Amino acid sequence: MMNAVDKNIEWYLSSFEAFERGLNGESKLPIHLIRKAAIARLAEMGFPTNKHEEWRFTNITPITKIQFRPATKLLSNTVALKTIEQFTLGGMKSHRLVFVNGHCAPDLSSIMGLSDGIQVGSLASAIRSDGALLYNHIGRYIKGDENAFTALNTGFMQDGAFVNIPEGVVIEEPIHLLFVSTGRDASFVSTPRNLIIVGKNSQVSIVESYVSVAGVPYLTNTVTEIVASEHAVIEHDKFQDESLNAFHVGTTHFQQHAGSNIISNSIAIGGSIVRNNVTAVLGGEGIECTLNGLSLATGQQLVDNHTAIDHANPNCVSHELYKSILDGKSRGVFNGKIFVRKDAQKTDAKQTNKTLLLSDEATIDTKPQLEIFADDVKCTHGATVGQLDEEQVFYLRSRGMALDAARDILTFAFASDVISRIHIDPLREQLDAMIHHRLRKGREIVDA
Repeated sequence: MMNAVDKNIEWYLSSFEAFERGLNGESKLPIHLIRKAAIARLAEMGFPTNKHEEWRFTNITPITKIQFRPATKLLSNTVALKTIEQFTLGGMKSHRLVFVNGHCAPDLSSIMGLSDGIQVGSLASAIRSDGALLYNHIGRYIKGDENAFTALNTGFMQDGAFVNIPEGVVIEEPIHLLFVSTGRDASFVSTPRNLIIVGKNSQVSIVESYVSVAGVPYLTNTVTEIVASEHAVIEHDKFQDESLNAFHVGTTHFQQHAGSNIISNSIAIGGSIVRNNVTAVLGGEGIECTLNGLSLATGQQLVDNHTAIDHANPNCVSHELYKSILDGKSRGVFNGKIFVRKDAQKTDAKQTNKTLLLSDEATIDTKPQLEIFADDVKCTHGATVGQLDEEQVFYLRSRGMALDAARDILTFAFASDVISRIHIDPLREQLDAMIHHRLRKGREIVDA
């Protein structure tokens, strides 16, 4: 008898056949060969279970038992511009690309004047007009066969953000990629695919945010590939605040070339089951890579952060700080790997994972890892798990502060260590306010 997971695979295979029939001339483009290979790989692998080491602490049965309908078309007139304005992160001035269920919505987007040669638009348009550049990168770093979710994303790859910044350009305003999920009737899966190429000696800030106005359970399955050319400087801020009915699986890959500098800040406060896969490959000398993350969860939420930093060349530096704040019966997972290859001498790598448990029923599974094959390196890693310091709580209460206020101040101080590392002022200030609000809302959920 076919089990639920097998039925789910069959559902996506039949959905792909229907998707393929609607592609018309695009089915003859090289991109479709990549899709077909990914779907074949999905059928071969199936979805992971707790028997797979990389998914041991994350039970995705609630995802695999639902037959999500692939969102292969833009749903017009489902989101108003005034709705979008509440997701602009404190009125942040930016070049804004808006996607509804993974498809670019030009009427909701706002790209300010950019100099010639800078491309900020949809992947769907790039597939038709920038074939040579696109195929030099798309699927080169994330091939669609790492796991079932990247295969699913690649198989239904249609749209997402395409950003191409030429050599020697500094973009002052951030580029905001806003992904809005909407729907009231059938459960759906959106599969945005983002490709960001930053040229030699260029500098840019990318904000990637995922929000929801959907009432039904849905799956966001997103893949982002970011290429940092020689001496490029990139700040990438990912913010996820989706519905508690939603599932989010996000994969981000940074491909760094010599002398480049990447700062990644990942903030997750929404979703029922959330899995973030972040990989950085340091493919040249003199590279600096910083990965920061903050997760807030309460109720029955599960947030799983899997990171990997690959020191493939000498004289590179990496810093990693991931924090979790868990309340109610929520669960957190952190699995961080640092690889230091044989020739990667003079590597300096530091990894830290810290978790704050606000209730006796919240749990965390943490697994920091170092794999070192070079002998002239400086590498450290560590993990801490604890609760609020009762002496600090008592001190604040002795100064006339209410218990909830004292706990919130200490909890926010724990979170601000990550938030303060975001360099975009309006975004940082908005996140400060949202964290305060989420802490109060989390107490209401726990007390209910």
